[in-house]
Amino acid sequence: MSLETIPFNVPALSPQSVEHVLASLQSGKHSGDGEYTARASQGLRDTFGYSDLLLTTSCTHALEMASMLLKLGPGDEVIVPSFTFVSTASAVATRGATPVFADVRPDTLNLDAAAVEAAITSRTRAVSVVHYAGVAAQLDELIALCAKYDLSLIEDNAHGLGGTYRGQPLGTFGDMATLSFHETKNLQCGEGGALLLNQPELLEAAEIIREKGTNRSAFWRGKVDKYTWVALGSSYLPSDVLAAMLVGGIEGFGDTQAARMHAWDSYHTQLADWASENGVQLPTVPEGAQHPAHLYYMIMPEAADQAALIGHLASFGVYAVSHYVPLHSSPAGQRLGRCADGCEVTSQVSERLVRLPLHSRLTDVDIERVVEGVLSYEPAPPP
Repeated sequence: MSLETIPFNVPALSPQSVEHVLASLQSGKHSGDGEYTARASQGLRDTFGYSDLLLTTSCTHALEMASMLLKLGPGDEVIVPSFTFVSTASAVATRGATPVFADVRPDTLNLDAAAVEAAITSRTRAVSVVHYAGVAAQLDELIALCAKYDLSLIEDNAHGLGGTYRGQPLGTFGDMATLSFHETKNLQCGEGGALLLNQPELLEAAEIIREKGTNRSAFWRGKVDKYTWVALGSSYLPSDVLAAMLVGGIEGFGDTQAARMHAWDSYHTQLADWASENGVQLPTVPEGAQHPAHLYYMIMPEAADQAALIGHLASFGVYAVSHYVPLHSSPAGQRLGRCADGCEVTSQVSERLVRLPLHSRLTDVDIERVVEGVLSYEPAPPP
């Protein structure tokens, strides 16, 4: 009899989310900026220590808003990691600016500050940093570089909700930051995001962009007697029904995180000896960083091990996956951006990284089967 597959991801859905969504549906207010938009926004501030923020329809849209706030255009450059999701770069390219791909560190897989400095030119306007797996990037060094060269710092914090660096929440270090509430994230509403504004003077312009280029937010606050089209923008405001899901997810976030941390810690402890004996790299969490158990990965010693281990785990009924294809080698990346330094670490990691199932519905029996499958795999000998 075949085993039921342990899925890579199961969206976190608290009982509170179901209750709030039903209440939102029954309220008759389904469009954005209703009661639940306000409650979700306040919940994010109170729970995670954020200040000004705007809910958006996705993290991608939040990144696009950040590019619009920076007034990026042709001739401008933004340094981004090559090892990231496409939105980090496409939000730059959409404005006609050039994403410049820089390499990541071999330990944390985060943007390498030395590679960033080497990529800076007179056209550089900003650095967009991703906290891979929710582990803080080289924030001290990157903040210093941005100050030295008068650059804006954007935190693509899609992985990092609940993570901290030296006790300060990820997403509060840059001029702006973005969050993702995609169903694969620790806090989810299917599709959604947020733009964090750590420079208060950006809030009014961001509201206009999110409201299709109108000053409707000012109208609702009674600052103008009519709202009208005042600038470029788009429809980035999510439904209040999705915000209701977020409210419930925030209320149940502690339980979600406890389950995810248990799985992450179990993997890390039980796989440590096997990894050491077989030349497998497990996640690195630097001193001062607290990760939110967003994902658990292993970097295998050889590229052949990636597909082999994924196939081996499938025989145990475990759905494991790889991760990003390097943006610098993608067709659109080669056409719309440029690679600053060869991105050799990114290329190697992409071919060798395997992610294990990690979600709040994993049971101890599930974790035991995943660990059993990994421990029974023997990495391929080097060529």
